[in-house]
Amino acid sequence: MTPRAARSAVSASNSPASRRRDSSPPASVPKLGRYVLPLAFLLLLVTIAAAVSVGSADLPVDSVLRAVASHVGLPVQPLPALPDSIVWDLRLPRVLLAALVGAGLAVCGAVLQALTRNPLADPFLLGVSSGASTGAVAVLVLGIRIGAGPLDLTTGAFVGSMAAFGAVLLLAGRRAGEPTRIVLAGVAVSQLFSAVTSLIVISDAHTQDTRSVTFWLLGSLTAASWQAVALSAVVVGLGVLVCWTSAPALDAFAFGTDTARSLGFSPGRTRLLLFSVTALMAAALVAASGAIGFVGLTVPHAVRFLLGTRHRTLLPTCAVIGAIFLIWADTVARTVFSPQELPVGVLTALLGVPVFALVMRRRTGTP
Repeated sequence: MTPRAARSAVSASNSPASRRRDSSPPASVPKLGRYVLPLAFLLLLVTIAAAVSVGSADLPVDSVLRAVASHVGLPVQPLPALPDSIVWDLRLPRVLLAALVGAGLAVCGAVLQALTRNPLADPFLLGVSSGASTGAVAVLVLGIRIGAGPLDLTTGAFVGSMAAFGAVLLLAGRRAGEPTRIVLAGVAVSQLFSAVTSLIVISDAHTQDTRSVTFWLLGSLTAASWQAVALSAVVVGLGVLVCWTSAPALDAFAFGTDTARSLGFSPGRTRLLLFSVTALMAAALVAASGAIGFVGLTVPHAVRFLLGTRHRTLLPTCAVIGAIFLIWADTVARTVFSPQELPVGVLTALLGVPVFALVMRRRTGTP
């Protein structure tokens, strides 16, 4: 295939006629797609304000806005100390962290599904979740001190994640840029680290330690802090930027390695770069929130149904929709069973499975 023919094929894949052949939305839906991202961004801002106001002690939205405005230096009347602390120290960091985790996981899922041409790919495909679990368990149960104070759990999870991904690259060897090989390596490494985690918990954990580990492994944002928000913002921001600049390559991969190479992309190098970026993002997010599943699996499919497969618009929209989804999931998880809290990973699984089943029934093609 010549470069000109390959470019024509890429353009044709995103035409309304091609989407109809792939059982995707009708031609009228992509015309509305240009409004999806700005509307979703406005909805995200409303969602953040509403989620911060909801809790065991509900606060008016205007109080939330006053608290935020006073902390950023705007000339407004500050709130009393207690509601101000609830907004600024407790709820706002948690809501923002939920937004960052949801955005990062959704973008990772969209990228991995394109790289592997596997609609079931998700951010934990590369073993980072199992590695993070092992690192966290080693800190909580064995008392391994990596950092100081409350950063120990996060640091241990991040070190475990990157150790797992390093093992994946080592096992994949020189062919780490091939999707099948790196997926198989990820499955093997995931099983290895899961076994190590179970061995540590069974052999050394006390009852309270086991409960803490189990709660964390199911996904929780209870440890949210401004430090975690800042770190996650840097990692997610840079990671999404790298993935977004690689959007043309992701579009080309939909037609296979030969087409991508004919368009001037290096398939092995591009895949290795994006595998590494998504692994780093997932590692940082798992370290901050535990293993929250189905966000990276379901959100990209839902967004493709609305917008098609062009990654230039798909990736930022996935980020915003993923942020909205996880904010509301965490809000429900921390309020419905108050004063007890449901791990948010349990709720995303309960919501994600039927949504994923519905999306797969409406869509027969691969990403």
